[in-house]
Amino acid sequence: MTELNNIALKILSNGKGILATDESTGTMTKRLEGVNVESTVENRLLFRETLFSSDSMKSCIGGVILYDETIKQNSNLKKSIPELISNSGAIPGIKVDTGAKKLALSNNETITEGLDGLRERLKEYYDLGARFTKWRGVFKISTKNNLPTHEAIKANAHALGRYSALVQEANMVPIVEPEVLMDGDHDIDKCYQITKMVLEETFYQLSNNNLKLDGIILKPNMILHGSSNEGKNENKQIAEMTLNCLKESVPKEVPGIAFLSGGQTELEATKNLNLINKYNDTSFIMTYSYGRALQQSALKFWSKDIKNIKGTQNIFNHRANMCTLAAQGKWSEELESK
Repeated sequence: MTELNNIALKILSNGKGILATDESTGTMTKRLEGVNVESTVENRLLFRETLFSSDSMKSCIGGVILYDETIKQNSNLKKSIPELISNSGAIPGIKVDTGAKKLALSNNETITEGLDGLRERLKEYYDLGARFTKWRGVFKISTKNNLPTHEAIKANAHALGRYSALVQEANMVPIVEPEVLMDGDHDIDKCYQITKMVLEETFYQLSNNNLKLDGIILKPNMILHGSSNEGKNENKQIAEMTLNCLKESVPKEVPGIAFLSGGQTELEATKNLNLINKYNDTSFIMTYSYGRALQQSALKFWSKDIKNIKGTQNIFNHRANMCTLAAQGKWSEELESK
């Protein structure tokens, strides 16, 4: 067992999942303004620190993805943020891409940037305490415009491969996140077809870059109808099609899969993960790497009184507990409503 495999398993094992708090300052500002809280450095830190010092960090969260601003901050508890996370038993991680930009001369497709200077930044993040990283490639389905194009799939998969190699070279675990967006009127079959293509190209590029596949974590989308498609997302169909797609596309050496929530509600993301685990007949650990689907209820509650730390933590603890039950196939409606 390699050191990187140990880190990946520590993050994912025993129903633990990943708390994604890697929103850029711009995204976090939108979230806070959406609940009428001013987006100051202090307020961004206070909300995140409230989550990082909650009880469920010890029992449910195996890793936390941070943003550049947060990994360099000290908490009000007189520790650095990575120390606060490590002391709970979770592993600090860091988002290292610099965002999706328009792919030149394309029909509104994107390429994720951030490879320039990455080797040097990784050393800095390692010294700050990070032991895993995240990079997100974004793929948009448009039946009308025949998207995504092969060029966009290849370009983003190639970037994921180069990023991952640099991360393993720096002795950290890369989270590989090729996200096929829910946006659009495509049906679930189209989502399956495109996700399979994207995953196959991604693993081809990882292989070309000599990645040790037992030292990565895959962060894919679930297989769903597009958000503006009239078809209803049925949990059983989502679970079966998601599992089939992963079985066909992901090499067995990969230790675990941590799903993104991708615009699903907290309840949808929990229900679907639970059913995936009930049907899971693979060797992969199947867990969660959620942002909004872990934080949204806590954020709404916190916004009413940002000094009510305990109340906010209670809301977050419940959500994290539900996700961890789902990661073990043990969630139920009854437990949800307790």
